[in-house]
Amino acid sequence: MLPSGFIFIQRDWLSSNSLLISDENSSFLFDSGYVTHALQLLQLVKHGLRDQPLDVLINTHLHSDHCGGNALLQSNFPHLECWIPDTQLQTVDVWDEPSLTFALTGQSCHRFSPTSGIQPGQSLSICGLEWFVFSSPGHDNDSLIYFQPQHRILISADALWENGFSVVFPEFLGGTGFDNVAATYDLIESLNPAVVIPGHGPIFSDLNKALELSRRRLDQFIAQPQLHALYASKVMIKFKMMEFKQCKYAQLTNWASSSDLLQLLHKDYFEGSFDTWLDSVINELIQRNALKLSSDIILDC
Repeated sequence: MLPSGFIFIQRDWLSSNSLLISDENSSFLFDSGYVTHALQLLQLVKHGLRDQPLDVLINTHLHSDHCGGNALLQSNFPHLECWIPDTQLQTVDVWDEPSLTFALTGQSCHRFSPTSGIQPGQSLSICGLEWFVFSSPGHDNDSLIYFQPQHRILISADALWENGFSVVFPEFLGGTGFDNVAATYDLIESLNPAVVIPGHGPIFSDLNKALELSRRRLDQFIAQPQLHALYASKVMIKFKMMEFKQCKYAQLTNWASSSDLLQLLHKDYFEGSFDTWLDSVINELIQRNALKLSSDIILDC
C-alpha cells in the first residue's frame, strides 16, 4: 500500500501515529507521539534507519500527542531540523505557555526548538517525491495535511480518521470550529486520496465511508453542542487515564479540577457543581468500560 522507503508506525490513542520516510540520502519523520512514548519512538526510528541519522521532523500540528517526542529526538540527533506550522513558529520559539495547548489540557510536552515554519501552498521534496501542503483547520486551526499526488497518499493527521471524530477544540476557545471542519472535509474529498494515513488508527483507503461517518458525526455535534462538549470532556479524561494507567480516584479528580479546559466546558455547557458533573462523566466512562473503578483505585481499560 505504501511505496518503498515508507515505514508507518501505528500507536495507541495516547500517541499519534508516525510516518518515517527515508532513502540513501535523507530521512523524514512526521509527528512524534506523546512524551511518555518518546523513548519507544526513538528506538523504533533508530531501528528503521539503522545507522542513518534522522534529518527532518515534521509536525502536522502541535497537540501534545503529536509533538511530545520532539525534544528527545532533537537530543539524540544533534542536526535534526524541526518543521512546524508557520503560524505557531514564534509561539514555540518563545515557548508561550498560554498560547500553547499543553497547560490548557493538562497534558505534557517537553520544550523543543523548531527550525522552520511550513505554510499552506508549499511543496516539499521528500526522498524524491513531491508533497503538497494544505491547511486543515477544524480540530486545530493551525493544522496542516500533506498530499503526494503520484501515489495519491494523504497524511491527514487529525483532520480525518477512519472510524472516529476528533474534538473540535476551537469551538470552545472562541474560534471557528465546525465550519472549518466541514471545509476541510470538502478539501480532502477534492484531493481524492487512494491511501489515507491518519493521526490515529490504521491506514485506510475507503475515503467515502470515512467522510460519510465523519460528516454525520459533525452534523450531530452542530445540532447538539452540549453533546460535543461532553464528548470532549470524556476524551480528555480518558486520555489522561491512558497516561496514568491507574491512580487513586482522588488523583484523577484533582487533575481534572486543575484543568482549565474542563472547567471551561463545565461552565459553558453544563449545570450544577463541577464535582458532581465530573463524577457523572467519569461514571459514564466506567459504564462504557473505558475505565474501571476498584475501591478507590481507577484504572484505564
